[in-house]
Parts: sequence; C-alpha cells; structure tokens
Amino acid sequence: MSTKQANINNNTQFLKDERHAQIRRLVEVRGQMTVSELSSQFNVSEATIRRDLEELDGHWLRRTHGGAVRLERAAKEPPILQRVNEQQAEKARIGQAAVRLIQNGETIFLGSGSTVLEIAHAIPTELHLTVITNSLTVVNELAGRPQVELVVIGGMFRPSELSMVGHIAEHDIQEFRADRVFIGMRSIDCKQGFTNDFMPETLTDRTIMTIAPQVVVVADHTKFNRVSMVFVAPIIAAHRIITDNGITNEQAAEIREMGVEVIVV
Repeated sequence: MSTKQANINNNTQFLKDERHAQIRRLVEVRGQMTVSELSSQFNVSEATIRRDLEELDGHWLRRTHGGAVRLERAAKEPPILQRVNEQQAEKARIGQAAVRLIQNGETIFLGSGSTVLEIAHAIPTELHLTVITNSLTVVNELAGRPQVELVVIGGMFRPSELSMVGHIAEHDIQEFRADRVFIGMRSIDCKQGFTNDFMPETLTDRTIMTIAPQVVVVADHTKFNRVSMVFVAPIIAAHRIITDNGITNEQAAEIREMGVEVIVV
C-alpha cells in the first residue's frame, strides 16, 4: 500500500471514530436519535449511519428500529424493604408464573431480592419442596410451612438485601444441587449481560447459577436495557427469563434470538 493510500485510510478511520464519539454523545444527551436525524447531523448517508449504529450497539447505546436510544446506567439499588412496594403488581404476576414451573417434590434455590420473594409468597401450601436460600426474607416467609424443608445458606450478612453473600456463602452453595434456581438481577442487557452494583454479591450470584440445570431469572421490565457496575454473567447463562408485559416486543425478541426463553406475564 502506498503512503498516500495509507494516509487516506488513516484519515477515513479518524473521521469514523470521531463520528462514533459524537453519535454516542448525542444519544447520551438527547436520550434517542433517529437514523435520519444523525444522517443530517453528519452529512453522511443513512446506510453509513446504520452501519455506525450496528458497530456502536451495546457501547452505551442500543440500536433500535429506525435509530438508537441511550443505554441507561442503573442507579444504586435501594434496600429490599423499599423495593417490595415498587412494581408490586408486576412482581406478583412474575412470582405466580415462576411457581407454575415448580413441580411437587423438587429442590429449588431461591435467591435474594423483592421479585424472588414474590415466588415464596406464591408457593401453594400443599406443595412439598426443599428450598435452599441465602435470603432471610424468604426464610421468614417459608419458615412456618411444614411442607417446605428449608436449607439456609450462611455467610456475610448484607443488611440492605437481608441476604448472605461472600466466600462462606459460595462455599456452602457449591455443596448443593437443585432442580431449578430462581434469581433476580439488577440490570439486564443483551450485549452487557446481567450486571449488579454490589461487588461481593457477584461471585455469590455466579455460584448460585451453577448448581441447577435450569436457571430462571425473574425481573420486572424496569431492569431491561440498563447496565450496572459489575458483570455477573452473559444472558445465555439463564435458561428462562420471566418478566412483565412492560417489556417491549423488541427487547423480548432479541433475548429469544439468543436462545433464552422469555415468559411475559
């Protein structure tokens, strides 16, 4: 390649990188931009913008039909006692849908969080189960049910979540095998995966997701297209995701294309 051609290529790449940076800033500030708006802004073809958005998808913006939207950074998670009143109707439907997957006599793991707690609320009194959990709220809900054999995980106490996390919890969890795991997630994005905002909980959640052949993530629609600080696992680490009808058809379809079942209630 000649020096002249190399300079042309370098300049083209520089212009492309600069355009990408400006597209990210525009989407971040405005929340969303259409292909036609970006085409006019940068005086390039719509085909070029579509290629740009395909390359930028997942890098702090999400490609949509006809444009792009800002990929939200999730705020710090409030304490569980506050969250039980948020999207309560949606979480209740999710909990009821999750219980329909459970068979009599199974061993299940119930993680921490307000949506998983709704599963414990919804378990019929006649269902005989072994329930392993690191959540004190789940323990409190199921402790008085003679048909449920409870196995409680120890570890470092996380006050805001009323749960046990950390190395001791992970060691205990590894000793068990369940038929199904039900776990909540702070943030869900197809490109960035499952993320949360509490580092000591990350390895605990990863461990939980390894002890059963069926991993079911339960999350209301507000958890999607958001990213938190700490990576937990890719989307394909889950076999099913149960959510409410606030999720968009596009969001559900994208997850299904990855081979993960999405149940919308």
